[in-house]
Amino acid sequence: QVQLVESGGGLVQAGGSLRLSCAASGSIIRIDTMGWYRQAPGKQRELVASVTSGGSTNYADSVKERFTISKDNVKKTVYLQMNTLKPEDTAVYYCNADIFSLGELGTIKRGYWGQGTQVTVSS
Repeated sequence: QVQLVESGGGLVQAGGSLRLSCAASGSIIRIDTMGWYRQAPGKQRELVASVTSGGSTNYADSVKERFTISKDNVKKTVYLQMNTLKPEDTAVYYCNADIFSLGELGTIKRGYWGQGTQVTVSS
C-alpha cells in the first residue's frame, strides 16, 4: 500500500512564506515525477510545480520566481517552498507522484495523490 502524506499548510499573511512537505511510503520500488497541484474554490485543479526523477523542474507561470520544488530521494519526500505568497495562492494543495510499487502480480506503476493541505493567504 502506497501513501502520500502532506504537511505544512496553514494561514499566512500576504508576502509571507510556507513550506509544504509530502512523504511517500509503502512498497515503493521507484518514484518518477513528483509534483504539487492546487485547487481553489470553484476552480479546476492546476499544476503548480513538478520535478522528475532526474531533477528537472517545471513551474506554472503564476508561481515562477516565488516557489521552489525540491526532493529528497532518500526520504522519498518532495517539498514546495512558497515565498512572497499572494491571496490568489489560497487553495488546497495536493501532492502527486508516479510510483512503481510491488503489487500482487508484480511491479505496477500508477499515480498517487495526497489528502491535500489547505493554504490560506490573507491580504
